[in-house]
Amino acid sequence: MNNNITFASLALAEPLLRAINDSGYTSPTPIQAQAIPHVLNGGDVLAAAQTGTGKTAGFTLPILHQILTQPLKKLTAGRPRALILTPTRELAAQVEESVRLYSQHTKVRSLVLFGGVNINPQINALRQPVDIVVATPGRLLDHVGQKNIDLSGVETIVLDEADRMLDMGFIRDIRRILKLLPEQRQSLLFSATFSDEIRDLARSSLRNPVEISVAPRNTTSELITQELVQTEQRHKRDLVSHIIRQSGWHQVLVFCRTKHGANRLAEKLSKDGLSAAALHGNKSQAARTRALAGFKSGKIAVLVATDIAARGLDIDQLPYVINFELPQVAEDYVHRIGRTGRAGSEGRALSLVDSTETKLLKAIERLIKRPISPIEITDFIPPDPSTQPAEKPAPASRPRRDGSAARKNSTRRPRSTQNARPRRSSGTAPSNLS
Repeated sequence: MNNNITFASLALAEPLLRAINDSGYTSPTPIQAQAIPHVLNGGDVLAAAQTGTGKTAGFTLPILHQILTQPLKKLTAGRPRALILTPTRELAAQVEESVRLYSQHTKVRSLVLFGGVNINPQINALRQPVDIVVATPGRLLDHVGQKNIDLSGVETIVLDEADRMLDMGFIRDIRRILKLLPEQRQSLLFSATFSDEIRDLARSSLRNPVEISVAPRNTTSELITQELVQTEQRHKRDLVSHIIRQSGWHQVLVFCRTKHGANRLAEKLSKDGLSAAALHGNKSQAARTRALAGFKSGKIAVLVATDIAARGLDIDQLPYVINFELPQVAEDYVHRIGRTGRAGSEGRALSLVDSTETKLLKAIERLIKRPISPIEITDFIPPDPSTQPAEKPAPASRPRRDGSAARKNSTRRPRSTQNARPRRSSGTAPSNLS
């Protein structure tokens, strides 16, 4: 990519450039530099881009430009010009937050619609004119069923993180929504990977799309230090707590397979004096919003999340990711650690691996085409087994819709040496918009 590309050179409307400048960004990321011109041209786009590549600005900026430069003579209540579908509530809220950030110097109106909260404020908001709606599929269809929203004026549809929407079983909802849209429209599909299912969806919903891919499939950033610690399942909670406390790590995202496991770990970390919160589908929307806001602001040092709940988290310069357990699906490892090492900043990903996870580890290493370096924690002394309640092994299962799965117990002891003290990542500010 040409390093001399700037946002100004992409011919975006002046109010958008002012908002970008206010945010301190100057250079577009590769996905932005490729996607923005194509979207501005009005054609369909099929893009492979993972979380953290800046893809949100890659479609929100040109959509805002089109709305600003092609104003309607009359606005109609509840009849958006652009519709952005996302798989989760958190991602919907973050995308709409980005829309508001970039449109701060305009009169463009945006609205976010998702479940888990009272529908009445959303109904009231839809009684006003709106330009851009960001929504999860289920709640959008609720509004369609109640005739609160009119999709006949949608000029651009965005399917964001389409692979995750398919994983979560939204394919029927997506197809229902697409049938409600005008045939003459612009369609943009963003996915971390191009699976056969994504190709099928693209064939049925996009017209002669331009394909964009900003990184080889399933690669991990060279800026991410990837390491693992061999340990026993029953020691993992104590080990995570020890590592974070002894290293002074802050803003640590920890992945668990299950909601129950996330709760237990967050409770353990809080008991040990760390500010920690769990993020998963069983939490109320208010609790999820509080946890995410606290983590972003630095009030919460450790966020313990399941894969689905963490999907779409957009946190600048997140320095540390810990895999409390390896994911059942190897590609999810790439998604998990891709939340660090972004926009030119270094990151660190540490995985705790017990003896039952050897096959999962080998699958991940085959996928990323490199071994993950084993390290040893020098000063961790496992608790006396006689004082620890035994953990009951759980049967293995297929991943559930929150990205979780049960796991077996382990029998392997941790090793100890001198050179496992975690390093801090640099605090360099990003030059790219993410």
